Amino acid sequence: MSQLAPRSPRGWRPGERGGGREDLPDDPTASVTRCAGRACSTFAYDSLQQMVRPFVSLVIPMFNEELNIAQAVRAGVEALQTYAGQYEVIVVDDASTDESPRIARRLAEENSKVRLIQHDRNRKLGATLRTGFAAARGELLFYMDADIPFDPDILGRALRAMDLTGADMIAAYRHDRTMEGFKRGVYTLVYNWMIGVLFGWPHRDINFSFKLMKRSVLEAVELKSEGSLIDAELVVKAKNRGFIIQQIGIDYFPRTRGESNLASFGVVLKILREMVTLYPEMRKRTRRPSESERSHGASVEVA
Repeated sequence: MSQLAPRSPRGWRPGERGGGREDLPDDPTASVTRCAGRACSTFAYDSLQQMVRPFVSLVIPMFNEELNIAQAVRAGVEALQTYAGQYEVIVVDDASTDESPRIARRLAEENSKVRLIQHDRNRKLGATLRTGFAAARGELLFYMDADIPFDPDILGRALRAMDLTGADMIAAYRHDRTMEGFKRGVYTLVYNWMIGVLFGWPHRDINFSFKLMKRSVLEAVELKSEGSLIDAELVVKAKNRGFIIQQIGIDYFPRTRGESNLASFGVVLKILREMVTLYPEMRKRTRRPSESERSHGASVEVA
């Protein structure tokens, strides 16, 4: 089981109302328009009032993102203030060598709901996300890269999809991946194909950073990846434990500031090494325990 921070005092259930923003229109017949991805949706005021307002933890892994992190945090906070009852932003610095930590520290000083956690050495994406997940206190966890590959306002649409479908995780895929460049596009296609072949079911854009999940998912799976296999490990293990995963398509914003190392040979080699090491675990199907079984720490393997 994953070690997570203590959950919020108030549990979350689909359809439950929470303490969202108070700046909604007074007129019950009014509507509010939100744009997410390619679609702009207009929600009636009474529908907004009935939407889930949970405690959401946003986790942002960071390595040398001095040109992006301030905008990422501010955009994330704006979305969380709109759609979450309570929120926190956890920035995990993976031993950056630029001004990223100083900028993130200033943001945390300006907003008490923003926290900075720092690694003393570079541990790569998987370890950075695991640090953030372990520190999160919310009932829902939301993961976004620091280079802002999508508009965080898509959170509203994802919460709505989770509420409507009863999903345990919403994982987004990009409408158009051609903008990320030929090499990364080929890597993505091959990697998605490999995951489908090795683990028995297809998933579109498995490494894309948008993941919104219930806390129960992370309590049930033990993540071990240190590198960029972490997304596939999370999704595959959640699926194998019987959690419901839904996907939504969103617009992708290619990086315009700073440099990415996610398509480097070293990153790809680490993915392949971890895939060999974790393959037996990622193939194992384990039924999700019932409430009574969870209280006794039980798990049931499926042949």
